[in-house]
Amino acid sequence: MTLRPSAIRIMVVDDHTLFRRGLTALLQRDPEFEVVGDAGDAGEAQRRAQELKPDVILLDNHLPGVTGVDALPALREAAPAARVLMLTVSEDERDLAGALRAGASGYLLKTIEGHALAAAIRRAMRGECIVAEEMTGKLVAAYRGAAAPRPAPLVEPAAPASPLQTLSPREQDILRGVAHGQGNKEIARSLGIAETTVKIHVQHILRKLDVSSRVQAAVIAVEHGLG
Repeated sequence: MTLRPSAIRIMVVDDHTLFRRGLTALLQRDPEFEVVGDAGDAGEAQRRAQELKPDVILLDNHLPGVTGVDALPALREAAPAARVLMLTVSEDERDLAGALRAGASGYLLKTIEGHALAAAIRRAMRGECIVAEEMTGKLVAAYRGAAAPRPAPLVEPAAPASPLQTLSPREQDILRGVAHGQGNKEIARSLGIAETTVKIHVQHILRKLDVSSRVQAAVIAVEHGLG
């Protein structure tokens, strides 16, 4: 296979051979993409990811003997620079929350249109958080449920400071957009500011929250009621 030097290198992980072939054929139509390999189970995926070092891994959640969410840590260790996008039929909010906690760069459903999948891959490469529109409400519900109040103890401990307190009001506005899956251009348009200004603010937000990705920042935002 002759690789295009500037192409985004993609690996497809799914236990259905026909789906892998069909998705590969679809992605290869785009000159910006190069499918460098595929895998049908978690073990093969880990080995191939380590060998191929793809830019993006499209990962199904229903794999033989293990879920994609459970396979995520090993995949990210095998290819630390790769963005992992879940591409699944599962609309379970626990799978969604688990995938984002494990470091997935996004969560997409297999009902997605081809052009939308291509756009999501490009956004992931820009470091953006991508969650299927149908799952956004479930993301908020998952973290609100996890943060549901518990019975108060006899001695109330001091409440930990929210990490969002370190952010300026403008940074909180931008983080709210990130939590809703918006890109820099969308956030800039909604706030009436330059896209480059949003980009700088996002860098400051990641540093202040001590995280390395927009997905992690979005999770913190939702956990603390900003989503």
